[in-house]
Amino acid sequence: MADVRRDHPQVKSLTSATGFTDHLSQLGVRLPFADPPDLDALRQPIDVAGRACANRFAILPMEGWDGTPDGRPTDLVRRRWQRFGESGAGLVWGGEAFAVHPDGRANSRQLCLGPTSARDLAELRSLLDPAQVTGLQLTHSGRWSVTPRPAHADPLLDARRRGPVLTQAELDVVAEGYVRAAGLARDAGFDFVDVKACHGYLLHELLSGPGDLAANARTMRTIVERVRAEGIRVGVRLSTFDRPPHRRGPDGIGVPEAPEPWGFADPIGLIDLLGIDLLCVTAGSPYYCPHAQRPAWFPPSDGYAPPEDPLVGVARLLESAAAIATARPTVTVVATGFSYLQEWLPHVASAMVRQGAAALVGIGRMALSYPQLPADVLAGRSLDPRRLCRTFSDCTTAPRNGLVSGCFPLDPFYKEHPDRRLLVAAKRTARG
Repeated sequence: MADVRRDHPQVKSLTSATGFTDHLSQLGVRLPFADPPDLDALRQPIDVAGRACANRFAILPMEGWDGTPDGRPTDLVRRRWQRFGESGAGLVWGGEAFAVHPDGRANSRQLCLGPTSARDLAELRSLLDPAQVTGLQLTHSGRWSVTPRPAHADPLLDARRRGPVLTQAELDVVAEGYVRAAGLARDAGFDFVDVKACHGYLLHELLSGPGDLAANARTMRTIVERVRAEGIRVGVRLSTFDRPPHRRGPDGIGVPEAPEPWGFADPIGLIDLLGIDLLCVTAGSPYYCPHAQRPAWFPPSDGYAPPEDPLVGVARLLESAAAIATARPTVTVVATGFSYLQEWLPHVASAMVRQGAAALVGIGRMALSYPQLPADVLAGRSLDPRRLCRTFSDCTTAPRNGLVSGCFPLDPFYKEHPDRRLLVAAKRTARG
């Protein structure tokens, strides 16, 4: 594959604020930018889910591929949660995806609802800082489950992953799983649950169905209402827009398989329909358009080179968050897409919060390589360039090859992990 990224300079090569903003101008995109960063904006407390959140940083859920076969935490899971607890972030959004039924797992090592979940969830919550506002992300992977169960038929997606479409009776059983898991999360000390509706998983695909919004959101509305009746707050991590499925073109660059618009794109309508007041913004799906929600200079080994400078994708994500924050100011909006900004993350993040374009700043992949970034920023310390996520995508490539999830290039623990050797071999095979 030719080096199709040569026209997209790596962020680390944009070594001055002027160089960074000039490059944005050349791309024709705008990002909020504060030079120096407005640390006071990031240090401001805010009410989230009925509790005082100490600052404006949020750790996003990082789906694990390292639980036990029956969906329980391992030492690798506990290590990840403990690092989230030491991050300095005021909010931990979800921790990681917790499947409400074993058949709804996206991988065979994902955490899921089971006989010991009450004890397991209490243990995971205890690994976080008691002062952190904390949610648990509840999910069913639908089409992307280990045993695929789509929400509806779709010619493009069926070509990638097909299975029997879930019946309404089966959806009712899924809803029961959400309610049971929400009650356990409440008892374990979580402040809210995230009813996950993003990335092509079940509830997101339901929203993208052939009917109108009210019909497509019927199952999700039932789940949200019943979870609230359990006495716990509800947040939603939502793909606020979608992109068509992409495939690798002859030159290695991703090309769309359908025209736009494609998929779900009515976040305001859903917010109003469900009464959502806590929203985490994301987009698309890592299974068919990974550049939409995970801008990266290095694609996963089974992916494609980005069809745009990844900063364009960052801008698209942040613009979506800002549009919702402006249209519905009573909604607490967590913006995402910041990891790709690397050295410039504090500059853009603080400007987003200062301008009211988002209430909180979500940190995803960066929390695997550099979980203490929020603490360093809030303390006014210089960022450690050796720990900044450079979007190598090994945290995606490894689990797609059946290996554990972690930052193999930058986290010393994973550099020494036995799976690193297997990852190197898998990447070499993919290149061949």
